[in-house]
Amino acid sequence: MKTLSKLPLALSLSAAALASCALAQDGDTPGVPTAEAGLSVEPMGAFDQPWAIEFLPGTTTLAITEKSGALKLMKTDTGEVVTITGTPEVDYGGQGGLGDIAFLESEAERDDGRTIYLSWAEAGEDNTRGAAVGKGLLRCKDETGEASCAIEGLEVIWRQGPKVTGRGHYSHRLQISPDGQYLFVASGDRQKQTPAQDLTNTLGTIVRLNLDGTPAAGNPFADQDGVPPEIWSYGHRNILGMDFAPDGTLWEVEHGPKGGDELNRVERANNYGWPTRSYGINYNGSDIPDHTADDGFIKPAIHWTPVIAPGDMIIYDGEMFGPWNGQALITGLKTKALVRVALNGEAASEEERYAFDNRLRSIEQGPDGAIWLAEDGKDGRILKVTM
Repeated sequence: MKTLSKLPLALSLSAAALASCALAQDGDTPGVPTAEAGLSVEPMGAFDQPWAIEFLPGTTTLAITEKSGALKLMKTDTGEVVTITGTPEVDYGGQGGLGDIAFLESEAERDDGRTIYLSWAEAGEDNTRGAAVGKGLLRCKDETGEASCAIEGLEVIWRQGPKVTGRGHYSHRLQISPDGQYLFVASGDRQKQTPAQDLTNTLGTIVRLNLDGTPAAGNPFADQDGVPPEIWSYGHRNILGMDFAPDGTLWEVEHGPKGGDELNRVERANNYGWPTRSYGINYNGSDIPDHTADDGFIKPAIHWTPVIAPGDMIIYDGEMFGPWNGQALITGLKTKALVRVALNGEAASEEERYAFDNRLRSIEQGPDGAIWLAEDGKDGRILKVTM
């Protein structure tokens, strides 16, 4: 077992590369905080480009999606790994492939199979692609001492629209609402920018669905002609983490362009400004106006320049890291760090960063309150973090 200290991050990365503007809305970059206590990190196995991890409710079994298309289950008490059959054909390349996974907490005691939701990049006509979300039934059986698992009846219940060229910014993170009634899907701008301000499509939005994929009642634009009725919020760029706070509020973290990563409190009908407003600039160096008090857009609770390049996010609610309850834990790709953020109503502040050896793609909370991380890339390890 390796011990990872909450130490000055300059020992692993330069302070400039990890500076945060968590304490202000004006782009200031206060120094990276440090602390003395340690975290214990235990590698639990390596996978090929793991993208999402999720515990099956009521179990210690971890589901892992691999970007190239495989879905696996790992029994965390024994390390046994089973590959699940019945997964969809994915359009693998760039940022595309097999994406997120979600289960229903209400099925924690179910022993005859359980509902599974998956997202992935799906090919279209004329070299186009888009995110898709599917729903099926996961069943496992044990024959002659060998476990086998398959998804039965997987069908697409939602598609990002329209399909466009390119292989970036699918987002396709999934989140079930705390009451178990709705499925929220992050739909990235697909690197096309302007559609995020156009309500005739679902690029650059968060959508709110019933569990069967139909638009949920009460969505804000459902009565407007020509507007997809599933849209919940818009003006987003590339959302890679979503979770609900204890008060039921949905939060999301998204990539900015060159600078300007954002943590946003998501509310019905809100417009978050992309690409009209951003605290970053375009990759070609051209300016994007910063938010102003009267611009009519919702401002991020935190924005980061230099970026943290978020990979995923949870809001912690366990006992092992008790003081972190109600705080957001964000995995950093470029920063190779776990970023801890305190949430207070509509406000937020970065509290700590914890340096790791590699890029961090995904995060999940274990049944005992331990924190599980997936490293990015080939041979990405699954790490169990305890205190």
